[in-house]
Amino acid sequence: MAVRVEVADGPQAHEAFVQFHERVYADRSAFWPSFASLDLPFIAGTGPLAEYRRCRTLLARDGDAIVARAVAVWDERYHRHWKEPLGHVTKFEALPGARRAVRALIDAACTWLGEHGATAVRTGFGPLDMPFAIDDYTSLPPSILRCNPPYYHALLKDAGFETERGFVDYRVVVRPELVALWRDAVAAVVRAGYRLVPFRDLPPSERPALVAGLFNETFAAHWGMSPVTVAEQATYLSLFEGTGGLDTSVVAFREDEAVGQVNVVPETTAYARVASGRTLAASERLNWLGIGVRKPARGRGVNLALAGYAFLELVRRGASHVSYTLVLDDNWPSRRTAERLGGEVCANYVAYRRDLAR
Repeated sequence: MAVRVEVADGPQAHEAFVQFHERVYADRSAFWPSFASLDLPFIAGTGPLAEYRRCRTLLARDGDAIVARAVAVWDERYHRHWKEPLGHVTKFEALPGARRAVRALIDAACTWLGEHGATAVRTGFGPLDMPFAIDDYTSLPPSILRCNPPYYHALLKDAGFETERGFVDYRVVVRPELVALWRDAVAAVVRAGYRLVPFRDLPPSERPALVAGLFNETFAAHWGMSPVTVAEQATYLSLFEGTGGLDTSVVAFREDEAVGQVNVVPETTAYARVASGRTLAASERLNWLGIGVRKPARGRGVNLALAGYAFLELVRRGASHVSYTLVLDDNWPSRRTAERLGGEVCANYVAYRRDLAR
């Protein structure tokens, strides 16, 4: 049949875009469903996540059937921060055998981004986008991560992308000696004069600005990251609260100065789609974690204490495995922190780039 790419415009088309996710993963024994409350406003260009961003929401059809989707994003936040004319292709999903449709879809996204000034395009790391799994295609990962099928890599390479960066995912098997290590890490920074304050104990009116400010400062040099707005952070915090994440996420203070934070959302596998007869292993019931420490407080054990505090709270709730989650391959300070906390690499991921000059 004839392949065509169309702009998804209006509520009905947006619903079809979001629901396509479930079609792609329907045969997988365990997967994370689409997150309509975040996706729908974003692809419609409304709400805090879309602020300072322009989106082109695309569907590829073979005949009448949707076979692939993507959002082209022109992210002004990224451009102001990195001074790089880069476009993003996010929310990519496709059915097997959709090679021609994916090439047409990606070409359409790149053409639109090129018209806005992009000289290159990234997929696998950007607004509402995470890297593509390259080795573990069966386990349920932490909820923030992709559980894409293996054929995506051939489709994306066929559409002109090259591997740009690699990531590793760390998982920790809880053991008594690690629990003791985490307790010692927390006690050491407390003795040194730091306070560890759960998000829940922060003044609610000040919480979004404080958390957003810490994220933007501590991740300012992190490859590919766009700054968050206070309104966007408030959206995430409201979601954290529903999962118990305000008790597992923590800010470190030195006197009255915030010097670092860890964002930890406990396991939410109750929301996962699990096939009849499939039982999730304890190693799949994982939190996700993001950690950042301001430069003046680095090298003082604050990172270990923040993660340790969160891990101890997860263990108190019954966790037998915890996740340090995603780290860039060459971010050795963070990788060494993961290893010191007891983490081992459990999966690998990649992001892709397409040079429009070629």
